[in-house]
Amino acid sequence: MLLRLAKRFFVLLLCGLAANALAHRYFFSITDLRLNENTQAIEVIHQITAHDIDNAIAENQQIHFSVAHPNYEEIIRQYIEANFQLAYQNKAVPLNWVGFEINHGIIFVYQEAEFQHSLIGLKITNRLLIENYEKQINTVNFYDNTIKGSLTFKRSVTINDIEINN
Repeated sequence: MLLRLAKRFFVLLLCGLAANALAHRYFFSITDLRLNENTQAIEVIHQITAHDIDNAIAENQQIHFSVAHPNYEEIIRQYIEANFQLAYQNKAVPLNWVGFEINHGIIFVYQEAEFQHSLIGLKITNRLLIENYEKQINTVNFYDNTIKGSLTFKRSVTINDIEINN
């Protein structure tokens, strides 16, 4: 009986280790960038796996970093602002921090910027987590009344423009 229980425990332990090894083979973030015609503002929502960004910040700053950190939101904000920027006609489009929330292990970051143009010609820089994870893929989905599409960012492509043919 004890031997059978030990075997079951060992099998469950191996299954747990295998599941953990397979649980996180993909590194990605998704950003939705929408032009709100009523408010003349770009609305940005980033979705990033919480433990990926926590581990990246911990590694980059050589600190213990988690949601329990007293400056958690400010450090997340600094990281996002350093690694995601917009520009239009060679001028930075300053993004205002609206806030963030964590839901089921995903950090949702909300930003916005005044913008009175079509998204066509907007230059996006997206280096989120790319330095820390070799296979990191970041997708930016964009929408306005004239254009919609997606751009992909990775180590070899960290800057991209919204063009008519996207």
